[in-house]
Amino acid sequence: MSFDNLCKLLCDKHPDRFASWILGESCERVDVLKTELSIEPIRADAVTFLQVQERILHLEFQTKLDSQPPLPLRMLDYWVRLYRLYRLPITQVVVLLLPPPPGTVIESAFTVEQTHHQYQVICLWQEPSEVFLNDPALLPLAPLTAAPNVEELLQRVVQRVDELETAQRTEVSGYTQILAGLKFEKDVIRRLFREGVMQESVIYQDILNKGLQKGRQEGRQEGLQEGRQEGERLLVLRLLAHRLGAVSRQMQAQIETLSLEQLEALGEALLDFSDSTELEEWLNTQL
Repeated sequence: MSFDNLCKLLCDKHPDRFASWILGESCERVDVLKTELSIEPIRADAVTFLQVQERILHLEFQTKLDSQPPLPLRMLDYWVRLYRLYRLPITQVVVLLLPPPPGTVIESAFTVEQTHHQYQVICLWQEPSEVFLNDPALLPLAPLTAAPNVEELLQRVVQRVDELETAQRTEVSGYTQILAGLKFEKDVIRRLFREGVMQESVIYQDILNKGLQKGRQEGRQEGLQEGRQEGERLLVLRLLAHRLGAVSRQMQAQIETLSLEQLEALGEALLDFSDSTELEEWLNTQL
């Protein structure tokens, strides 16, 4: 899935929240319109058309400005087709996910002789992060917003994701990590999100604390090692269940035999798994 299409997916899932953000007012009834426009139909796969009361809101997410036909001409084309179909006022907004190369002119209008068509451009890297951090629907976009310290911003994003309810957390975390990949190194994203899950896990913390206590009482490192290993194993199983669903007993038994270092490696690797076959292949490499 492309970054543009992921943003469209988020809009389609939460049209009221995106409309409220763009328009700056509460929008309770928002309908998602089809993206096929008549008269030599075009498919606008990476755009969202919302009907907000007596207005059409056209949202288009872009990672870069270059396109064919050029973006200003496309915006005029969409406006004409939308107005022909619905005969309603139309608000058009281009959301740029990444800053363009230095010196690039960000156009917000199409002008040829007496034809002039204006649209709005939102530069996500200039948007205040608090609006996105405080709304789970917008949270996946938060890593791309303005912040004096970008890694600190990503840490705050991870914290907000971890505060969500379990059912919502897994989905939002996945979307957020994908979009964060536009701005942050993959290893940084993995580390922070994985640390966030560990800190959130009460079970992990309880087991780890027991291991620490046992280690102090016995004056040995075995207790700490056992506590860390058991906590890591439970954490990995939990992450696998979120990502792949139920894990077979055979694979669970294999995971039971892994060392602490192998469990930590599996915790990193599972972020790239798409099905249980990839988990099975990974486990077979550890034999």
